[in-house]
Amino acid sequence: MDRFALGSAMLELVQGDITRSDTTAVANAANSMLVGGGGVDGAIHRAAGPELQQALLRLKRELPGGVLATGRAVMTPGFGLRARYVIHCVGPIYDREGDAAPALLASCYTAAVTLCREHGVESVTFPSISTGVFGYPALEAAPVALRALGEALTGDCPRLVRFALFDEPTLEAYREAARAITGPAE
Repeated sequence: MDRFALGSAMLELVQGDITRSDTTAVANAANSMLVGGGGVDGAIHRAAGPELQQALLRLKRELPGGVLATGRAVMTPGFGLRARYVIHCVGPIYDREGDAAPALLASCYTAAVTLCREHGVESVTFPSISTGVFGYPALEAAPVALRALGEALTGDCPRLVRFALFDEPTLEAYREAARAITGPAE
């Protein structure tokens, strides 16, 4: 595990399964329709159980057109997960968003931190949002994510931000970005 100071929080980088995270919340790389998909989204839906989809269906009724816009986030209970909450973030589809992709990706992380603050979430685990089937290159996504978090992490919550990353190349992309943004690991 690598640890860095980021904003007012501690940043941890690990390779692992986000569904096993012991933080207060986990972030989900959701799709705009808020239905379980593949990758992280599918894994979180399977681990949380069917109650998660039922909660999302209720949330969808409050959203314009039943769709969560790219760059936005909503929160549900964690149900069968160890985490108490799931923060569903809709990241950009890299090829479709073009020059807007970095701002939309940053917005996901900022929105998630805002929800953490509003709900008193002390710790949160993120995946690498949009770097799976949404096609965002991890080497480009990592510095966008960490800069956005560094700017958003100014209060008491969350105190711990962890990234549970799927594979070694993605973990290394986040290590490189963290070193460039924060300096050496602690």
